[in-house]
Amino acid sequence: MSAEPHLSPMPRDWQRTLAVVAHPDDLEYGAAAAIAEWTAAGRQVSYLLVTRGEAGIDGLAPAECAAVRETEQRAGAALVGVHTVEFLDHHRDGVIEAGPALRRDLAAAIRRHRPELLVTLNHHDTWGGVQWNSADHRVVGRAVLDAAGDAGNRWIFPELAGAQGLAPWNGVRWVAVAASPYPTHAAEVGPGIDRAVDSLAAHSTYIKGLGGAGQDPRAYARSFIEQTLRNGGERYRGRPATLFQLFPR
Repeated sequence: MSAEPHLSPMPRDWQRTLAVVAHPDDLEYGAAAAIAEWTAAGRQVSYLLVTRGEAGIDGLAPAECAAVRETEQRAGAALVGVHTVEFLDHHRDGVIEAGPALRRDLAAAIRRHRPELLVTLNHHDTWGGVQWNSADHRVVGRAVLDAAGDAGNRWIFPELAGAQGLAPWNGVRWVAVAASPYPTHAAEVGPGIDRAVDSLAAHSTYIKGLGGAGQDPRAYARSFIEQTLRNGGERYRGRPATLFQLFPR
């Protein structure tokens, strides 16, 4: 596959990012390689999970699954240098509802963390073909794009500034959508690859649930991450890369 000339390098003139996704492991399928490079360069990255992925493993009841996946998410995040990991409590895995309640929660988090860059996962209907994207990914990704503006408008969710004491934050400069079928930017990765593999492999219970008890999480993670980043590099400059669709603010 030849390089795509329209892909630009990701911006570097920022210090804080908040990554917001629906489930534990959403960031580990490629975005974590870029995140590992960012934290190694001294940038501050925080994670916000809308659910604990409690409906994600068929053999585990939701309460048990939520505890396991939260633990695995915190471990995976730490392996790429992310030590602030928050979870929302009022949205159910698999049936996250679009609307003002979700936008309010995300706007509140953006006001707390005051990021310049927001990262989320593919919000489009498909992954670039006929493979349908999950409802949770679509809902959360779109809500992140909306909440970037909500966070800066004092007249939307005024209770955030009142009862919660969260002043408006107009400092979001970009929203970067990982795994979008319409990438515009790329982050080249090198040392972050091994850390990204470790981060995905930390979701061992989930990975074994996907492929059966005999599936080796580390082998699965290495195969997936290296192929994903190799494909990204082929579309960019020939070196491994994480691709994003960047929405300037």
